[in-house]
Amino acid sequence: MKIAGVYSFNKGKEIIEKNYPELLSEIKTIISSIDAGKYKVKKSKEKTMKGRLLFSPIELNNAFKTKFKKNKWKTIRVKCAYSSEHYLDGHKSKETKGAFREMDFVKDGLGVELQFGKYAFMVYNVCAKMTIFNKLKYIKYGVEVVPIKELAESMSTGVSYFEQFVWDLEHRGVSDIDIPVLIYGIGV
Repeated sequence: MKIAGVYSFNKGKEIIEKNYPELLSEIKTIISSIDAGKYKVKKSKEKTMKGRLLFSPIELNNAFKTKFKKNKWKTIRVKCAYSSEHYLDGHKSKETKGAFREMDFVKDGLGVELQFGKYAFMVYNVCAKMTIFNKLKYIKYGVEVVPIKELAESMSTGVSYFEQFVWDLEHRGVSDIDIPVLIYGIGV
């Protein structure tokens, strides 16, 4: 696979290139080492693409996980204890068991999230999850890896893509709680 697009959110590119050149080199090597053709294995059942072979987000994720773990990147999982203090009187809270938030890969204060899913998850990763993991002192900065439109068109319908994500971030603007994030749009 290759990096086809780069977007700097809240000066993410500049800050991360300055502070983490070795880790960025690792990330780029991992991306370029993935042979996407091996993961075009999902036979579509969707009406508009019935029978067409698509890239499998699950298989792609697994390939990336193997490579990141081999390079000693760690998955960080934080347990969540949800409060019922905001319920109205008389409402009983159902106990939440096993709730957690997870950062795909973390090494030396740099967090990496892969997203081959729905659009809302891309926004959540950059505008909420990375901020939370920063506040919890697991990461300083983040890298988000997402497909470009061309790749997303060879995946199931509804998979979001780099161009759409960048447009929204540019029109949203940067908040004072946002951390610097480098966004890579990847293709084949």
